[in-house]
Amino acid sequence: MNADLPGWAVDMTDLHTHAAPSLLPRHGDDRATVAAERAVGFGTVVLKAHEGSTVERAALAGEGVYGGIVLNSPVGGANPDAVAVAARLGGRIVWMPTVSARTHKLGASSPALSVHRGFELRQVDVLSVTGTLLPQWHDVLDVIAEHDLLLASGHLSADETVVLFREARRRGVHRLMVNHPKMAFLGWHEAAARALQELDAHLELGILPDLLGDADHASLTLTHSYPSSLLVFGGDLGHADHDPPADAVAPWLHALEKRVGEDVAAAIMTTQTRSLLL
Repeated sequence: MNADLPGWAVDMTDLHTHAAPSLLPRHGDDRATVAAERAVGFGTVVLKAHEGSTVERAALAGEGVYGGIVLNSPVGGANPDAVAVAARLGGRIVWMPTVSARTHKLGASSPALSVHRGFELRQVDVLSVTGTLLPQWHDVLDVIAEHDLLLASGHLSADETVVLFREARRRGVHRLMVNHPKMAFLGWHEAAARALQELDAHLELGILPDLLGDADHASLTLTHSYPSSLLVFGGDLGHADHDPPADAVAPWLHALEKRVGEDVAAAIMTTQTRSLLL
């Protein structure tokens, strides 16, 4: 094991890592990315791709590797058949639109999204003009509930996520996760935080948001404002313009440990995150 890692950093789970092939520059392909994650203590790794499904790729990448599907325009947005196929092939996460999200497009000039410039997809709407969930998403939520998948917010705003997650809970979805909630373009605020906590929604702590240098929007600030039992880990590493796991993981883990203590940090990074996935 990497000597720079905390002693408890063994068999961790990462719910959010990017690899090639991709329309964005990545540090390595699936196998290289998984190997890099293994080298810093991750026994369970989830591959994510804005372009669509990683389920088939994960099946070829080795034991303990899982995939999912991102509901951007290349897969048709609100496509329950695509979700059902991903689930039947072993997928575990359904991400709402990311690059196709209205909030992403409105925040495209945000520093947090600078690495996506030049990569554009057709917009996929989630809410109506009156702020209600569009009916085509109901079937998607029903498939997620049927297969007990993890529903992730993608690049929806905090307010959009609250509307979505409330309906998801009503329709029987049990696993909910907000991706990088403190990124500024997503509009995090305390009323949304309270609503999400009432829904038992988990928040994703990530390394990439904390590498961006905006202390007010660092994900680690969530450790002081949200129940630690509802925090999980998704590093969001992989883009070639940012540090690889070998450089980024150990310092971030030590910062997490400093904030919450060894036992809580270990729980977040291992059993807590893995149980949300599986």
